[in-house]
Amino acid sequence: MPVKQVMTDSETKMKKAVEVLQDEFRGVRTGRASAGLVENIKVEYYDNPTPLKALAAISTPQQDMILVKPFDPGSIKDIDRAILASDVGLTPMVDGKVIRLNVPALTEERRRQLTGQVKQMAEQAKVSVRNIRRDAIKQLEKEEKEKSITEDDLKKGQKQLDDLTKQSTDKIDQVVKHKSDEIMQG
Repeated sequence: MPVKQVMTDSETKMKKAVEVLQDEFRGVRTGRASAGLVENIKVEYYDNPTPLKALAAISTPQQDMILVKPFDPGSIKDIDRAILASDVGLTPMVDGKVIRLNVPALTEERRRQLTGQVKQMAEQAKVSVRNIRRDAIKQLEKEEKEKSITEDDLKKGQKQLDDLTKQSTDKIDQVVKHKSDEIMQG
């Protein structure tokens, strides 16, 4: 496997790690209502765990309310049950054919807890990025040992991987700072 391919694979995997983190952050509460809080809740629909966003239109008509309008009115009880069972901490109010979720303002203590949770999630993403780097370096060393690449290629590849890792961890830090500020400001 040439150095260029190892670099391309590593870059793709590192970008994916950052994207996964950003996706996880959508489910972390700020003080504001967001469809991201509930859209990935799994609802048992005809014995299949299905994401809520596939079963209902989710909107935020007010800053402190999420409105869930099921496509199939018969699934409202299943959706209600799934939201109650989830860890979002919101109590659904069934109102005819829609479910209303009031998003209360966060306390200062809860904001600090959420910021800590966000930092832990970011640390896991950084570990993933470092593991990708480690695996790529092992691959390059193996290639060099098999004489597929030169020692100079190995050193150049390691330097490129270090730069790529730095870019990815910087991006993670940037995303964390943005989310933490969002949580603290509410």
